[in-house]
Amino acid sequence: MSDTATVYRADWLHDGARLHPGAALWLQGGRVAGVLPAGAPLPEGARLQDLGAGGIAPGMVDLQVNGGGGVMLGAGADGPMLARISAAQAQLGALTILPTLITDTPEVTQAVIAATIAACRAGMPGIAGLHLEGPHLDPARHGAHDPGLIRPMTGDDLALYVRAADALPALMITLAPEAASAAQITALARAGVVVSLGHSGCSFEAAQAALAAGARCVTHLYNAMSPLGHRAPGLVGAALDSDVAAGVIADGVHVADAALRVALKASDGLFLVSDSMAVAGTALEEFTLGGRQIFRRGGRLTLADGTLAGADISLPQSVARLVAAGCGLERALAMATSLPAALIDAPGGRLVTGCAADFVHLDDRLTLAGVWRGGVRLAA
Repeated sequence: MSDTATVYRADWLHDGARLHPGAALWLQGGRVAGVLPAGAPLPEGARLQDLGAGGIAPGMVDLQVNGGGGVMLGAGADGPMLARISAAQAQLGALTILPTLITDTPEVTQAVIAATIAACRAGMPGIAGLHLEGPHLDPARHGAHDPGLIRPMTGDDLALYVRAADALPALMITLAPEAASAAQITALARAGVVVSLGHSGCSFEAAQAALAAGARCVTHLYNAMSPLGHRAPGLVGAALDSDVAAGVIADGVHVADAALRVALKASDGLFLVSDSMAVAGTALEEFTLGGRQIFRRGGRLTLADGTLAGADISLPQSVARLVAAGCGLERALAMATSLPAALIDAPGGRLVTGCAADFVHLDDRLTLAGVWRGGVRLAA
């Protein structure tokens, strides 16, 4: 890392919240020294790096990353596994991630928590905490999760999560109101856990009660949950009728474009997630999940019976898809950067004076063209 001031310029710059046409990014010592307005002169002694067409945006923030680089987070979790997932996601533009454990045994859950705590204490790049998606879900809405491992939350589970929340920078837990009591949700929220509702067939009223108890997010909106009905609004209706945050998979497979537009109009709390799996960043055409084969075909990841099993899309691709569906670029980029970062109180997802120089270059088609961590470009 050089201490020489460098200025990166493209057609536009997004600082995590706002789009700045013609602005440039001024770096010094691996951090952001400032955002230069269009037409501003270079700081004395600074080197100019003209990236050409497209724009500069913060390194993206993905709160639902099940795997990457050929591995899934799960049994055997250790530092090298987490580093491999983080490195694969960084190459795809996500420089801040929550590695996500899909429903597993208590033993694997404990091991993954311990490995992630160790990685965070060691300062592993990109790892902002942990997301536990399950096992406290509705078996009727299990999706690709193993229904045999789904179970209600116990007192021992709660104690484990409270301890983990104290040791991790961020802990998100996806649960169904059917599998956790209001008192348990409140205890988790008070411990600093981001409680997210998902994989649930709950009623609108049950979802409202869980939100009142302390849940403040919804996992992959529309998918694996009770749908919006005009007499029974369900979990989707509760999400869209409140100011709760909600992750959404914008791959054109999990959610139709029209449904995306409805959600965008109804909610300011939407943010993008990739729900990526082991194949992310690889050319692999299949992998295993809990002993079951997952197939990669035509932009879909499915079990043999056709059940969706995660997504095959990156956050930059999700931004482009969202813009094509009618979302403005400024909002789409915020949904992949500052909004998810704010939900878990992570320092990433912004380009403001003093923050780490983690950023991406998107070309004029919004295709990822370069990734920098701490001001250093990552090798392709």
